Amino acid sequence: MNTQRLRLNQVRRLLRQTAEWQTVTPPPDGWLRCVREALGLTLRQQAARIGIAPATLHVHEKNELTGHITVEQLRKLAAALDCELVYALVSRRDLEDVITRRADAIARVEVQGVSHTMALENQKPGSMFEEDQIAERKIELIKGKWTKLWR
Repeated sequence: MNTQRLRLNQVRRLLRQTAEWQTVTPPPDGWLRCVREALGLTLRQQAARIGIAPATLHVHEKNELTGHITVEQLRKLAAALDCELVYALVSRRDLEDVITRRADAIARVEVQGVSHTMALENQKPGSMFEEDQIAERKIELIKGKWTKLWR
């Protein structure tokens, strides 16, 4: 097994663990405020526990909602609530499918480009031949360096 295939399988295994997270939606007021209020802490009390001004904590909670908070800030604020920050990328599609689709798209452009040129010379191959060539080229691309798929 080549290294890129091994790495793909490792990441796919990790991503399977996050699949159910796609359905998790953050609370409307954000996780920081939601957990703080669930613990019965006021903004002022939590800010004092952390050692920051209430206005600063309020800004952090607003920044979480707008996506303008750093991972490190979020990690520290979560820890102050006795929570762990769980950070993950959740793939919309299987990564192997992403690679296969990309290889297919490139193979189609390459083969159809040649077919178009051949058609101009009145030598266009049949559609079955063209599809076979696309399938063959796609296999070559998948067996090769995947970095070439993204140029």
